[in-house]
Order: sequence, then structure tokens, then C-alpha cells
Amino acid sequence: MGKRKRAVGDHFIASEVTSTHPRNGAAVTKHAETTGQQPVTVQIIAGTYERILHGITATINFEGNGAARNDAVAAEFADTFLFNAHDSAVRCLALSPSTHQEKISLASGGSDQTINLYQLSTRASMTGPRHGPTLPSLVGRKIVQNTKNRELGSLQHHAASVNALKFPTRSKLLSAADDNTIAVARTRDWTILSTIKIPIPKAHGRPSGDTAPLGGAPSGVNDFAIHPSMKLMVSVSKGERCMRLWNLVTGKKAGVLNFERSLLQAAGEGRWGRGEGRKVEWNTPGEEFVVGFEKGAVVFGLVSASSVPERLHVDGINQDSKPKGIVKISPSSKIHQVRYVDPGNDGQIGPNVLAVSTENGRVMFFSTNPASIRNPASSDIGPQLPICPVIGEIGSEGGDAKSRVKDFEILNTAGDGSSSMSRLLVTASSEGLMIIWSLNLAQSASFNRPASPSKSISRGPDGGPNDQVVSATVPQVGRLLGKYETGNRITCLKAFIMTEAAEGNEISHSGLDDAVQLNGGPEDTSDNTSD
Repeated sequence: MGKRKRAVGDHFIASEVTSTHPRNGAAVTKHAETTGQQPVTVQIIAGTYERILHGITATINFEGNGAARNDAVAAEFADTFLFNAHDSAVRCLALSPSTHQEKISLASGGSDQTINLYQLSTRASMTGPRHGPTLPSLVGRKIVQNTKNRELGSLQHHAASVNALKFPTRSKLLSAADDNTIAVARTRDWTILSTIKIPIPKAHGRPSGDTAPLGGAPSGVNDFAIHPSMKLMVSVSKGERCMRLWNLVTGKKAGVLNFERSLLQAAGEGRWGRGEGRKVEWNTPGEEFVVGFEKGAVVFGLVSASSVPERLHVDGINQDSKPKGIVKISPSSKIHQVRYVDPGNDGQIGPNVLAVSTENGRVMFFSTNPASIRNPASSDIGPQLPICPVIGEIGSEGGDAKSRVKDFEILNTAGDGSSSMSRLLVTASSEGLMIIWSLNLAQSASFNRPASPSKSISRGPDGGPNDQVVSATVPQVGRLLGKYETGNRITCLKAFIMTEAAEGNEISHSGLDDAVQLNGGPEDTSDNTSD
């Protein structure tokens, strides 16, 4: 067995490589860091306004043997597929859990009421930049074709635009749409098992930005999140100033939690705001979840089971919750995506780190740890909710990402259980720019800083509180690895770490679970038959 390379200290070698844009010939600058790590290949899938799914692989080379070696190599990008997926804009994407399988399922939902299904290979192609020549191209674009990627078919059980897709397990796919339904499909044969119907909200005036017909009300599910136990689900809908809890064991409603006026004002929803939740996400242990609004977010924590009635329990899970903290963006900016950072197994950070992407091109990281949440002083508008401190950010208004960050993914690259875990952040902007960052939250000086009282909050001109005043400079917790212009306006993004390509002519297919094609393909005979 060959010896494994090791990095000497924490030495990094940075380089810049300029390549040509595949469509318009513009220069693309790529930055790279090199250490003793093995190269990492990331499969990125982007949905666009142009109705296509764009697949790109980014091979990040961490080569180098300390300060004595200067042959730094930048990240290499290559196109893997370009699917004309929908008849209108792609709105959401979902990837099934990999669980060390060689194939993964991809689902895309669009404004054309259709869910398209694909099967992608998790193995890096043997014809990639590190294994051999790529396919010829007239425009200088690197193309790496993977013959294992294929289309399975489509589902058309929704009657309106599909807004959210989730794979809680490899055997189930949940989808939410503007027809006020959440459908559960089985991936073994893509049969619709059940449909959860969300009540249509009543019209309360004409909110700002309302596109409902005259006499009607905006309706549709904006987003939903499933508890890690797979027994509880939280959903937020259009035109509703509340969130709904669902018992996934029985498929029935478990409760409704209304958003109080003071909570909406603290979250940046002014007098003319719609007050509806736009995003919802659970953290990894399932101890808390966040509801994202237009210009802020609220973190909810689960209270003790002994303080709530028995009817609000699902097999030992307490469904009642109370606001834990407020996430404020300073300077004020619209929120596009919220995600919790997976703590992994390195022990550097806990499960209480929240990432938020903004309209002004930033990804900000907040600590929701009770020990670090600041309790604001009293103000002229009564008691205020605690504020979650910002511990770092990536990008700025004058930095590399100048347009809105529509979506992002945070990937853990350490798979051998070592303590040298590294994280990658993939961001996608609406102007078509993809950026890969090396994320290091442990270097933030304010990560373990104890909480301190914040300044008082006064009422703003729109009826809500003024923005949070940040006295200290927010540290940058990322290093730029590479960026790539897709030439398309990106709406959503998914990414995963690919495994190394198998040496030899063919990849072993033993133990694979091929999903059933909707046009009469091979049936599934693996362990994916369990519900």
C-alpha cells in the first residue's frame, strides 16, 4: 500500500488561472489552494430561468508537499450534462441521500407543473481532466460525458407550479406546489402514496406583491421541512401568517402556530409586509428549526415535553415550540436561502450554525447557540426577542459576488473520519456565476465569544424595528477557490461530493438499486423496496 501524502503545517499556496468563458469568450479567473489533501470532485446541478438543467463538475486539486513545492493547480471545471428539462423556469431541485451508493436520484420541479426525474452517477468519470482527454468542443468548453447519467421520466400529479422537493430517504419523494398540496411518492415505482391538502387561506386585503386574481387570495406552499426522525413536518404557505405542523405517522395536521405581530416586526416584516414564511429548515439533531421571512428569520426551539399537552406529541416528539432568537441582516437585504451547517465529526463547530444568503451577494453565518445569543435591552416598543450574533460572512457588496445569491450548498469533504475536515461552499447567483469557496468557520474570532448585551431597538419608519447595528467588523470565513460563468440565470442549486473513479474498464454494478423508469424501464430489485 502506498504512503499517503501529508501537508507540512498549515501552508497554503494560492494561484490564479485565467480561462475563457465557453460562450462569450470572457475571461474567468480561478483561484486555488493546494495542500496535501487528495483532489475532490464536486458535481454541481443548477436549475435556470432558461428551462434547462446544467450539470458541472469542479475538480479541486489540493496538491503540494509543503513550502518546497510550488506547482499549484487551480480548480478545473467541466460540463457533464445539459438537459432541456421543463417548458418554463426551473424552481427547485432535490437529491436523494447517497449512502455510499454509486447512483443518486435527482428531481427537478418547474413552473410547468411537472417533476422531472433523473439518475446520476456518483463516480467521477474516467474521461475527466485528471484521467484523459475530454470530448472535442468548438467553443473551448470542457465536456466530460458520463454514460451513467440518464433520464427516468416525469410526474404530473400537481396542478400548479412546484415550489419545493425533498428526499427524506431514498425510498420517498415529497413535493409541494401552488395547488396547496404536499404529495408523497414512492421511488420504487414512483407511485403517489398520499396527498396532504393545505387549507386555502382567506383573503386579508391586498398584500404588497400579491399576484392573486381579483377577489381571490394568494395560495400555495412556499416550503416545508421534515424532522430528522421522519415523524414531524413543518410547512409555510402563501398568504398565511402562521406555520403548520403535520404528523407524518398519520398524515394529518398536528397544529398551527400563528406568527404574532411583535415577532413579525422583529423579523423585519413591516406594516405592509405579507408576513408569510418563505423558507423553513431543521438543524441536524432536530432540536430547533428556522423560518425565513423576506428580510429576516426566526429560530424556534423545542420546549420541554412536560410543559405542553399530550395532544402535541408525536411518538415522544414535542411539537410545541417558542421563538428562540431573531436573525437580522445588516445592512438590510432580502433573504433568498437559509441552511444549517452540518457539524460533521470534527468537533470544531456545533449544530447551531445557520447560513443565510442575501440579495446583496453575501452568505452570512449566525450562531443560534443559547450561550452566544444576545439579549437586547428594553426599548420604546416593549420587550425584544434575543438576537443571534453573526460570526462570519463570505462575499460583500464590493467583493466577488455582487449580485443576489439565489442558492448555495455546504459540503463536508472529509470522509475518512480524520480531524482535518474541510468544508466547501458552492454559491450560485442570478447572473449565472458559480463560486466555490473553502469554508473555515473555526477561524472566526467571534465564534466562541460570550454573549454581550446588544443595543436597544427603536421603531423604524415602516412600523418595524430598525436594523441591527453591528459594531465590530464581520470576519471573512472563506477563501476563494474558483468561479465559473454558466451563461444562464440560475434559480436553484444542488451539489454533492463524487467518489473516485474505479480503476479498470467498467464500474462494478453489484448491489445497485436502479430506479424504475416511468416509460417501462427495469424494475427495482434492491433493498430500496422498504417504505
